Amino acid sequence: MSSDRRRFGFWNPVPTRHSPLEDAQGIFTGSMVAALGLSLLGSAGLVASGVAGLAFVLHYLTGHSFGLYYTVINLPFYALSLSRLGIGFTIKTFIAVGLTSLITEIQPRFLEIESLNPIWTAVLAGILLGYGLLALYRHRASLGGLGILAVYLQDRFGGRAGLVQLSFDVFVLAAAFAVAAPFMVLCSVIGALILNIFLTINHRSDRYVAM
Repeated sequence: MSSDRRRFGFWNPVPTRHSPLEDAQGIFTGSMVAALGLSLLGSAGLVASGVAGLAFVLHYLTGHSFGLYYTVINLPFYALSLSRLGIGFTIKTFIAVGLTSLITEIQPRFLEIESLNPIWTAVLAGILLGYGLLALYRHRASLGGLGILAVYLQDRFGGRAGLVQLSFDVFVLAAAFAVAAPFMVLCSVIGALILNIFLTINHRSDRYVAM
């Protein structure tokens, strides 16, 4: 029985390695939680941080699909991922981005919330995105874009991924003033701060070493 489990990857006896099944569940659940956070932001008219924030800005400006913009904007970052972080990280990130985009698009068909307080939504979405990204990071994946750059810089120089991403989010959230009222942008900033503080505290390469 134990040999079958090893063969099919139900668990990995090596504590510092994830099995394929462990990676699959981590990527799926991380994408699912992150997609819920993004859906809440979109329903409340808020803007996310990073590449997702840029996709929201373009979505609000043009009315076209958020998922489509999110997928297309991420494409150039895969070159960095492939050259600096390896094919395994790149493939898992590609799958995570695709899953998150798809789930975000179809989620309103299955989940509808009539009333959303912008501040509460920003706080909740920031936490959900933090948990989703943390799950993906711990399985050597990301939601693409700045997440790829943040993971690379953390691996290369030993910094904190949350602080790296926060520095870029300032520019993305500034662009949100073109499509959202100042109060909504302020709420979006609150969500971005919570997300990045969460990652800064919880995502450390010296604390979680499984691959």
